[in-house]
Amino acid sequence: MKEILKNLVQIFYPDLCAICEDKLLQNEHTICTICRHDLPLTNITNYSDNKILHTFYGSVIIEKAFALLFYTKKGIAKKLIHELKYKDNEDIGIFFGNWIGEILKENEEFKNVDVIIPVPLHSKKIRERGYNQVTKFGERLSYHLQIPLVENNLVRISSTKTQTFKSRFERFTNVDTQFSLKQPKYFNNKHVLIIDDVITTGATLVACAKQFQKSKHCKISILTIAYTA
Repeated sequence: MKEILKNLVQIFYPDLCAICEDKLLQNEHTICTICRHDLPLTNITNYSDNKILHTFYGSVIIEKAFALLFYTKKGIAKKLIHELKYKDNEDIGIFFGNWIGEILKENEEFKNVDVIIPVPLHSKKIRERGYNQVTKFGERLSYHLQIPLVENNLVRISSTKTQTFKSRFERFTNVDTQFSLKQPKYFNNKHVLIIDDVITTGATLVACAKQFQKSKHCKISILTIAYTA
């Protein structure tokens, strides 16, 4: 009976590709095969020396960094991140969590990571949006890598207005975004993997990473779905 109802729902409300909005085939999930082939992959193979790491030079020491997609103003990645962030399409986070999780499980680049930390939203933003766009992403990474996802220890203590119309320099030097670490000692001698949806200037991730510098001998790595080319 459940299968019959499921099939009826699919007839009247079929799953659509998050990019082209065509009907997904039976074995497709979230993004159709054709659009998946068009995704702007970074093809990063060196996790300890790449353009993402260079973003953080002079600010914080980052062990490793990775992003799957290039992000541009009019590109596919922007549409996907917008859908994930503002359109309640958490399936996108699940899709990329599974994809990246499988990649990292195979190459073991982050095998020495102890905890996964999602960049937190301010409580006000959570109430407005109803979810943190990287939670499902982090849950799938945690599943594939068998590394615990630790939420609610790193907290955002300031709520900022959208930075969409600010210049790159203004966004990077914005001091309004502040974070706090509840239990710095918990992260002593740990390797922390901070995750987010996209890296633009890197300012938010720098602010997060600096909180973990309060812990003794804490190593920090960065992982996002997309990276601004």
